[in-house]
Amino acid sequence: MSRARTLRRVAIGVVAALLVLVVGLAVVVLSFAQAATPQTTGRITVDGMSAEVTVARDASGVPHLTGSTLEDLARAQGFVHAQDRFFDMDLRRHIASGRLSELVGKSGLPADRVVRTLGWHQVAEQSVPLLAPETRRVLQAYSEGVNAYLESRSRNRLSLEYAVLGISLPDRPIEDWTPVDSVAWLTAMAWDLKGNYTDELSRARLTGRVTREQIIDLYPPFERTGHDPILGTGDWAPGARPPASSVPNALADVPAPSVGETSSVPTAPDWYAAVQDALAAVPALYGRGEGVGSNSWVVSGDLTKSGKPLLANDPHLGTRLPGIWYQNSLTCQTLTEACPLRVSGFSFPGLPGIMIGHNDRIAWGFTNLGPDVSDFYLERTDVEGRVLKDGVWTQPETRVERIQVAGGPTETITVRTTSHGPIVSDVLPSAKDGGVHAPTFGAGASGDVYALSLAWTGLRPSKTADALLGLNKARDFTQFRTALRDLAAPSQNVIYADVDGHIGYQAPGVIPVRAPSGDTGVPGYWPSPGWDSHHDWSAEVPFDDLPWALDPAGGVIVAANQQVSASPTPFLTTDWDPGYRSQRIHDLLSRTATGGSTVADMEAIQRDDRDPTAQALIAALNDVDLRSDPFTASARELLNSWDGSSPARGKGSAAAAYLNAVWSHLMLLTFDDELPEDMAANGGARFRFVMSHLLTEPNHVWWDDAKTPGVVEGRGAILSQAMVDAREDLTRRLGKDPKGWQWGELHTWTPTHPVLGGDNVPGIVRWAFNDDPVRLGGGSAIVNANGWDASKGYAVTWAPSMRMVVDLADLDASVWINQTGASGHPLSDHYTDQVADWAAGRNRPWPFTARAVAAATEDTLVLAPRS
Repeated sequence: MSRARTLRRVAIGVVAALLVLVVGLAVVVLSFAQAATPQTTGRITVDGMSAEVTVARDASGVPHLTGSTLEDLARAQGFVHAQDRFFDMDLRRHIASGRLSELVGKSGLPADRVVRTLGWHQVAEQSVPLLAPETRRVLQAYSEGVNAYLESRSRNRLSLEYAVLGISLPDRPIEDWTPVDSVAWLTAMAWDLKGNYTDELSRARLTGRVTREQIIDLYPPFERTGHDPILGTGDWAPGARPPASSVPNALADVPAPSVGETSSVPTAPDWYAAVQDALAAVPALYGRGEGVGSNSWVVSGDLTKSGKPLLANDPHLGTRLPGIWYQNSLTCQTLTEACPLRVSGFSFPGLPGIMIGHNDRIAWGFTNLGPDVSDFYLERTDVEGRVLKDGVWTQPETRVERIQVAGGPTETITVRTTSHGPIVSDVLPSAKDGGVHAPTFGAGASGDVYALSLAWTGLRPSKTADALLGLNKARDFTQFRTALRDLAAPSQNVIYADVDGHIGYQAPGVIPVRAPSGDTGVPGYWPSPGWDSHHDWSAEVPFDDLPWALDPAGGVIVAANQQVSASPTPFLTTDWDPGYRSQRIHDLLSRTATGGSTVADMEAIQRDDRDPTAQALIAALNDVDLRSDPFTASARELLNSWDGSSPARGKGSAAAAYLNAVWSHLMLLTFDDELPEDMAANGGARFRFVMSHLLTEPNHVWWDDAKTPGVVEGRGAILSQAMVDAREDLTRRLGKDPKGWQWGELHTWTPTHPVLGGDNVPGIVRWAFNDDPVRLGGGSAIVNANGWDASKGYAVTWAPSMRMVVDLADLDASVWINQTGASGHPLSDHYTDQVADWAAGRNRPWPFTARAVAAATEDTLVLAPRS
């Protein structure tokens, strides 16, 4: 037998063996997935129930729960959340408690070190006793419902993920759910939504790399955008309290933070970068930075066809599979003081109640307020580890954390905490060497050691869980505001409407008062010197001094992350969204109000894909002479008759593809030659605002390419090169003919599981847990905010996590859509069944009344007490 023939037989045998292995793995995957699918019809007995709770699931698999007591509804919601989303709940629980390594192995250690250092679980443990007795009863009942489901199934029948992870990692018993687990997730949520925390470190990192003027150019004050704030003049009168920036500025003549270079330790920018990278290890399950924007608006009945308000909301968060939200209803058969709920909307698996939605009297929506609620402090320490403040050296508090790792040894870390907060630089491997050895802010001696601590409102015990239950129960604007007094973090814009015709707004949350930072006159602009108590937080802004409004004169409130009001009091932040989305929404609402706005009008606005920043860039591009480059000019011609719309395909899509490609290359050419690689320009709304000013200054220093010494480029050269590079880029990706280009071919979202979506996962597993790419329109700074990062390509990285429109004239006429589906089980019909409608901007009916729910019901499950 020839050698070649022998090799062929061996190859065939190997292939056959692999096929058997693949088929066998597929059978195992499918069998476990089928076993994990929950029961949705019939009857299940649940310990602790005082009476039956009916779970009526509609065609989308959305459960509508009806019961007799508040505790029974909470218990049933815990059971149903666990049925559809327990692995996701368990994943979040492990992240929020700094125990991700127990679930996924050593890859979770970087996140665990940060979370243990911050002490999220301790914050939750301290928060639970502060809550009202009713809230504690609800949390306990919810936990009992989750645990009842856990007791009914083996680990591998809870979710397919456990079976897959169990192949390579040792199984660990699944612990009972507790109220602390629920409350800890509120801290985890607030971490992603906390505002400008990354900007503060980024500005410090740029010191010495670019000029002070260039830093201010990149982080401009958005109060001067010319776009309407949330509240107009006369809608809200701020209190007499002076703005925080009026506090005497002891650092007025001190340069921005800088740390001298030594032979044995990194320079300050490198040190700040290392801390920033370490903190970023915590999974961004809600999104980060610009990826946590949102749209919301409310229109009074004077401007609607029905004569009653309309309220719309679509929070923009990171994309994931399963999606962040879980739709459901909680209805008491008879409204009483003991059972006060008739509420429906979007919940978080792991938390009882409804986060965003409506009850039978009021509706509410959230967008991120984005106030500056965190500050970094440089701590000056000595060789004994003591920390200096106001001339006195004291030892920081310490505690030991032991991190158990699945399949590996336990890791021990020591956490140090100062009067400002935990020393976050200790999460760095180099922290054991003592941090940074150099004078900072002109203080200290050359032998001093510096660490970095974090002050953040989310690290204080709070009654935020009380606020969420209070919202669910509120019957009018007064009760709505009373509930929000307890919301500490994350601080949000909360819009309001009710069946009596009122509309309103409240900005809740704990907002610190402190001195300005550096020579900017802006609190929290740079890391502050921790050894001087002048820079400590001196107070909190009283709730009654926070912006709010009831029935503003214009009849419209738009809250899309822009500046809240023109008043500098109280100081909230300077890092607002520049307001492109909010202004576009205002403009569209002014048109629909002419004939009386409808639900369909609100849906159309949510789908709006017009780029409000396009025309200024197109005008500048048309100033560039391309007569000698017809190849590039043929692509620019797409822009001449373009209306600025950015659909995934069809009219306008080719022009959108080209302009966005030009924009991507413009970011690279203008900014990335001087920015650190991990701080590359993402091209979002902030950079669009920055670019709008640079386009008016042809010789601004940012136009010069730092990589071409001896040559000083201006605006024309950079714009010309961006157009050339974009033409070549799209020719390679989409073909030579520009008229055939489609934005949706570049701008896609691939629904991806947060744990089992990586390239290191077997193909059959990736196939089971992840979905095909979805073509999307819209983009950053656009109302249909399917955002993308220009430094990483054109793929969608954040998007509307859900959409809803509430009709206060007829709650059954309201509409909603989720990003993926109700279920977290891959074989469920409801794993990704809402993706196509969500991508197309189509909403689904939202039944609320008993009659509407009964008509929509397809499966009925009864959760019954044990006899």
